[in-house]
Amino acid sequence: MAYLREHNLPVTAQRLAIADVLLTSERHLSAEEVAQEVSSRGRAVGTATVYRAIDTLLESGLLVERDFGEGFRRFEPARDIPHHEHLVCTQCGKVEEFRDERLERMTTIVAESRGFARQRHRLVIHGVCRECQRGTAG
Repeated sequence: MAYLREHNLPVTAQRLAIADVLLTSERHLSAEEVAQEVSSRGRAVGTATVYRAIDTLLESGLLVERDFGEGFRRFEPARDIPHHEHLVCTQCGKVEEFRDERLERMTTIVAESRGFARQRHRLVIHGVCRECQRGTAG
């Protein structure tokens, strides 16, 4: 946690546990899910502590915030992967990432046809995942 040391922030066991959960997760976690996971690993942590650690990880560039319109934020590690989109299940909350070059080209075409120089975009598709359609989720 060089970032913590460089910014004179304490390196605590709680911060390290929160960072470990967030930065090693394959899922897009909410702050509540982070607190639950840290607690399940045997370290009690308050919600305020989770949010402060999240803010620090966001500022450091190690974490990315996502808002899928659920009324709360989710977080994922800032990985060296190309821009990607998200599918969100409205029943179980599963988030699936995808990338499609056709979509990348289409957003540029749409922007340019309207006189815009595209810089970035965000697409979130809400629907019901395969498992929930089959009744096998959870």
